[in-house]
Amino acid sequence: MIDFHSHILPEMDDGSKSVEESCKMLRESFLQGVSQIVATPHFYAEENSPKRFLERRKESFEKLKPSLDADMPEIFLGAEVKYFEGISRADDVGLLKTEGTDLLLVEMPFMTWNQRIVNDVVELAFQRHTKVIIAHVERYFRFGAEKFLPEFYRNDILIQANAESFIGGKFATRKVMNMLKDGRIDLLGSDCHNMGRRPPLLGDARKEISKRIGNNMLDKLDEKAYNSLYSGEIANIPDE
Repeated sequence: MIDFHSHILPEMDDGSKSVEESCKMLRESFLQGVSQIVATPHFYAEENSPKRFLERRKESFEKLKPSLDADMPEIFLGAEVKYFEGISRADDVGLLKTEGTDLLLVEMPFMTWNQRIVNDVVELAFQRHTKVIIAHVERYFRFGAEKFLPEFYRNDILIQANAESFIGGKFATRKVMNMLKDGRIDLLGSDCHNMGRRPPLLGDARKEISKRIGNNMLDKLDEKAYNSLYSGEIANIPDE
């Protein structure tokens, strides 16, 4: 399985604070069945330019590389790009795509959405060789996201949900399960930050999905995930 949202790079953001912590998260992810993981440290336009962010990301990954081993998922370097006004017109935002792909993970504002914001993201998705993913959709329900999500679906924007939203039987759990049944969630991510309060949970989420919806849904998610990461190429999906 593929984890499309994680904060496993050391000393990049509010995620992993050390190489040791990164390795623990990576090994736990692998034990849960994660074969590929996208490292998506936070990008805030008001704090770093894309160029500076990529320099910092490279430095962080170089610290981690000597400790990587066969009991860890393959790492793809990306970013979780916080929405900023005019994102669709920013010349260098494309530098923040997941390496080797057209995928750009966007964190929407934690405020009431409006048409201007949604239009900006849709315009970003119109750009050549750009495939927008909306990060952790369940966190936007209270900001009126559901009113605007159909526009994202119509414009082929992918929707990602966090593993924890499928666990626990809360209101959000019922909602994301129903969205998944209806084909309105495309990709999953752990959004793991550490081994304490926000650990890797994709394995647990998949168990809940299997129990409530069935393994056919997991197969569909895996196919979509591999086709997205590998740009529609036929991927050899390993058996669970």
